[in-house]
Amino acid sequence: MATTSSGGEPEHATADREIVMSRVIGAPRELVFEAFTQVRHLSRWWGPEGFSTTTRSFEFRVGGAWDFVMHGPDGTDYQEWITWREIVPPERIALLHGESRDDPNAFESVLAFEPAGAETRIVMRTMFPTKELRDEAVEKYHAIEGGEQTLRNLAAYVAELTWNETTPKGTEG
Repeated sequence: MATTSSGGEPEHATADREIVMSRVIGAPRELVFEAFTQVRHLSRWWGPEGFSTTTRSFEFRVGGAWDFVMHGPDGTDYQEWITWREIVPPERIALLHGESRDDPNAFESVLAFEPAGAETRIVMRTMFPTKELRDEAVEKYHAIEGGEQTLRNLAAYVAELTWNETTPKGTEG
């Protein structure tokens, strides 16, 4: 199974239960990390194109959780639950993502925020409990395309933050 990076070139998964994707974001890693760790940011960019997010509760700490609903463009609501397993600012976040706190099909993701000059390379490694669950996520839920769109949304959001911070007041057009 091949996954892709933001440049479109194949990036081969190291295991049959894993999806790996990456993208270079045009901002310092502290800002990219912040966009992942504060609900006021997450609710602005999280999810694939056409989706929106409603947060029910959010506690960003090891052992804390983000309980939220993703609203699909077709009106379908997806119950989501993320438990934060490891937080190393501004380098790494490990999480468990499922439909609920006790979801037996929850998957693990590790996000690495790597400095790349004035930019940040984010690498997202997602490991599913089984190959079948990974394949279902790819085929039924379009996990690769959705993940790429989510990282693209993050890049656009952070670019907007960066532009707003560097634009003198009164000149934003």
